[in-house]
Amino acid sequence: MISLDKRLGFILLGAASVLLIPLIAMQFTSEVNWTTGDFLVAGILLLSTAFICELTWRKLRDSAYRTWILLGIFILFLLIWAELAVGIFGTALAGS
Repeated sequence: MISLDKRLGFILLGAASVLLIPLIAMQFTSEVNWTTGDFLVAGILLLSTAFICELTWRKLRDSAYRTWILLGIFILFLLIWAELAVGIFGTALAGS
């Protein structure tokens, strides 16, 4: 079993790796134009989702219930990410 410190390290490394994708893309194309605020919001969203999933994984023992909760968290993450990226719902979150 992986210790808590290692799991938290994996979470931080994973979030940093995902955030490297737009950072590297900005070096090669003008189509990706993230500000510091964009990186901050994306980092908060990634880390909060990962920590909530970690907490859910540790606290819930019923595997079927845990799977549905984790799926719900992931879907909520994707919906928030899509709203922030392109404003699919037209809320104030996307700046619409």
